[in-house]
Amino acid sequence: MRELSQDQMSPAGGKSDETENLLSRRQMLSGMGLLALGAAAGCSQTIDTSALQLDTMSTGSVPMRPSISVDKHITSPDLMYAGLTDGGFNVPAVPYQKIKPEFRRQIVVDPTGEAPGTIVVRLQERKLYLVQPGGEAIRYGVGIGKDGFRWSGRAQVQYGKEWPRWTPPPEMIQRKPELVKWQNGQPGGLDNPLGARALYLFKDGQDTGYRIHGSPEWWSIGQAMSSGCVRLINQDIIDLYSRVSKKNPVVVA
Repeated sequence: MRELSQDQMSPAGGKSDETENLLSRRQMLSGMGLLALGAAAGCSQTIDTSALQLDTMSTGSVPMRPSISVDKHITSPDLMYAGLTDGGFNVPAVPYQKIKPEFRRQIVVDPTGEAPGTIVVRLQERKLYLVQPGGEAIRYGVGIGKDGFRWSGRAQVQYGKEWPRWTPPPEMIQRKPELVKWQNGQPGGLDNPLGARALYLFKDGQDTGYRIHGSPEWWSIGQAMSSGCVRLINQDIIDLYSRVSKKNPVVVA
C-alpha cells in the first residue's frame, strides 16, 4: 500500500491519520475477502463473462462450452434472412425480428450425439439440427405437423428438388376440396407450399411421403400446423439444401 504524501494528510493530525489508515486497512481486507469469494466460486474479476457461453448442468456446476465457429452467413440474421434471387424467383426478406431468436439459424454445441451429416428433427423443440464435425451443429427453427399428422423415426434423404412441384394427396383434397385445382400438381414458385427446396425422405427404399421443405409462411415456424412435413423458412431450407447430399441420415423424434 502506498504512503500518503504530506499534502494529502489531514491537518487535524494523528486521529485523522489513524482513522484513515483504519479505513484503508478495512478496504484492503474487504477486497481480499471478495477475491477469496471469487476464487471459491471459480470466478475472476479479469474475465469478461459476457464473452463466455455456458451450460448449466444438473449438478449445479457451470463448465465452459467448447468454442463455437463463427460464420457470418449463420450468425448474422440481417444477412441470413435478406431478400435474394433464386431460380428466377425474388425471395422476399424475412422480418426476423418477429421470429423468436431460438428459431433463427445458428451454430450450437451438438446436443444429439449423432454422426456428422445426420439431420435430427426434435419435434418437441421445433428445431432441426444438422450435425457438424467437431461437436457442433447448425440449428434451424421448424414448423411441424399437427396432432395426428406427425411422423417419427429414422430415414434418409433419397433426393432433393429446387422449387419443387407440389401435388396434394387425395386425402388432403378430400379435406380441402379447393385444392382439386392442383390435383395434377402446382408448379414451383413463391406461393408453392413446398417453398424453395424439398428433401424427400425414404425408409428402407420406400417413400415415407414426408418431406423437409421450405415455406413462404415464415410465421409458421415454431408452430404445429402442417400436414406432417417439417417446414423451414425459405432462406433456411436453401442453406440446409446446400449442405446435404443424397443419403444423409435423418432422425425425427
